[in-house]
Amino acid sequence: MKLGIERLLSEPALRAPLQGRRVALLAHPASVTRDLTHSIDALSALPEVRLSAAFGPQHGLRGDKQDNMVESPNYVDPRWGIPIFSLYGEVRRPTEEMMDSFDVLLVDLQDLGCRIYTFITTLRYVLEAAAAHGKSVWVLDRPNPAGRPVEGLTLRPGWESFVGAGPMPMRHGMTMGELGHWFIATLGLTVDYRVITMSDWAPDAAPGFGWPTERTWVNPSPNAANLSMARAYAGTVMLEGTTLSEGRGTTRPLELFGAPDIDANRLIEDMRRTAPQWLQGCVLRSCFFEPTFHKHAHQLCAGVQIHVEDPSHYNHAAFKPWRLQALAFRAVRLQRPDYPLWRDFAYEYEHERLAIDLINGGPGLREWVDDPSAPPEALETLAARDEAAWVEARRPYLLY
Repeated sequence: MKLGIERLLSEPALRAPLQGRRVALLAHPASVTRDLTHSIDALSALPEVRLSAAFGPQHGLRGDKQDNMVESPNYVDPRWGIPIFSLYGEVRRPTEEMMDSFDVLLVDLQDLGCRIYTFITTLRYVLEAAAAHGKSVWVLDRPNPAGRPVEGLTLRPGWESFVGAGPMPMRHGMTMGELGHWFIATLGLTVDYRVITMSDWAPDAAPGFGWPTERTWVNPSPNAANLSMARAYAGTVMLEGTTLSEGRGTTRPLELFGAPDIDANRLIEDMRRTAPQWLQGCVLRSCFFEPTFHKHAHQLCAGVQIHVEDPSHYNHAAFKPWRLQALAFRAVRLQRPDYPLWRDFAYEYEHERLAIDLINGGPGLREWVDDPSAPPEALETLAARDEAAWVEARRPYLLY
């Protein structure tokens, strides 16, 4: 298969419209070709492409910022001498000065297929700015490593934020290029937009189910360490809104969770007893870990690791990470009804609303967790309705 960037580099006809125009690149560490050349270097080597600026999203163009709400500065690229503008620093939307630096913006970002992953919000923001300033946006498309499945509640009206770009479920099952078309349609934008599509992407094929496993994984953000994390992320990202560790400060972040004061074996037992149908397609293993930083740093945590590596136990269609993590929260409530589960802190520059609600695009999941009388079927009904609606809503924008 070929990525969008690889087709642009190898097919002169695709890049012919860039001649004589100032070109900017929005990228991060995973913006590489198959031989691991970064896109900024590959594009700069083309004599007909005039690279005038580059942009970095959350965690920076170089991926050097470890945690959320750690901002990146603007700087000048030491090799190519072009300005590197941060879209996660003093601003999250491009300024007039930034928009004046280019005619065409190439977006080459590896996404994880989850609404909360902020690169899709940045895509929305640059599309809105391009429409306002008469600029062109091209997405150099990349795989969705979580594949096509859809899961989770749809973001409710009024809950838009930097981790909630629009009314889609947590696991959206689209590529960045496809999402660009959806944003333009739903926001009513008029913008010169095109997608340099991938060739031979097979999102339903084993063993990768979205990710071509013959290719090297490069972290798109510091804690996105592998395909297992990408598969679990639509559930484990919710841990950011809780007092449970999501494994930051370990070598397997966002694949496991835990805390010093929980019984992990009982947690798994309660999950299996409450809603075994939500635990299909993976293996849960009780474990211990000690984070070197972040929540519960230097404390021994009892926890649960979600295993989705072995083809003999991973079922792509059956695996439901969002439901699994919701069930884990309910199990914590069963174990300790008074457990201080929801973390009350400033999350992605939001100070008034609980992080767990921002993450889920509304209070529905939290309310279900906190209501011991609400059966699994209550959350299932809400989610299944939203998921079915999204499958239909996204259909016109699918490119593969």
